[in-house]
Amino acid sequence: MIRGFKALDRVLRGDATRLPALRAGTIDVPARSVSRVLVLLGMVAGACTGIYAVITRHNMGGANTIMGWEQLLSSTIKVPLLFCLTLTITFPSLYVFNALVGSRLNILSMLRLLVAALAVMMAVLASLGPIVAFFAVSTTSYPFMKLLNVIAYSVAGILGLAFLLQTLHRLSIAMIEPPPPPPVPPEGAPGLTDEQIQELSRRYDGALDRLPPRQVDPRVRTIFRIWVIVFGLVGAQMSWVLRPFIGNPDQPFVWLRGRESHFFQGLADTLKHLFSW
Repeated sequence: MIRGFKALDRVLRGDATRLPALRAGTIDVPARSVSRVLVLLGMVAGACTGIYAVITRHNMGGANTIMGWEQLLSSTIKVPLLFCLTLTITFPSLYVFNALVGSRLNILSMLRLLVAALAVMMAVLASLGPIVAFFAVSTTSYPFMKLLNVIAYSVAGILGLAFLLQTLHRLSIAMIEPPPPPPVPPEGAPGLTDEQIQELSRRYDGALDRLPPRQVDPRVRTIFRIWVIVFGLVGAQMSWVLRPFIGNPDQPFVWLRGRESHFFQGLADTLKHLFSW
């Protein structure tokens, strides 16, 4: 577990995604250790989400107190499950997109990259957990808590997917560029020298820093951006399928709600109810 946290720290600081580290054509992170860490962070985020049900139902008393703790347990399990299921559903499409654009990343490299991106999402989400828990203790508005959690999960998703796109860009640069030229290259020789690689690494050392575009086909960026949209849509609907995460205090606890409507309709109804006079 400690190894996983150290690897996650390297990812967050950008040490694992600098160009020299990507020369081998993959991101150097222990996927198993990081996977355990992201599950743990997801459970922490889920517990912070479920605190609202514990507080609200405890104040109602009776059997509601037990349902509050059941909701907390349910949310703790569902949050890491949400992201793992979304990854499972969307990974085949990412691999096919990756192959179509001619990338040389193999399936294990893609899996490592996605695990690292999910770890970034979970780290951001867990870091926002205390804020969600604070509002859970200080408000009784269920629509507000729903909207707050949507914002928190959206921020985590956006940052995680931004990390994914930037790392794919860096991998493309590291792998597409030809080997470094001789010590005294002829004038106009193509490719990045080791000195240029090191200079780019110093100037763009953050995990989300955008490198200047270089020899990356715009169609490649477009394909991966399309996949990011697919990932977001699947993740949003998956959260709707696995609901409730917060727990409506006016309804009895259930592990899963019935199949109805969709995420965006639910979000529109929440906004309408929250801002209605």
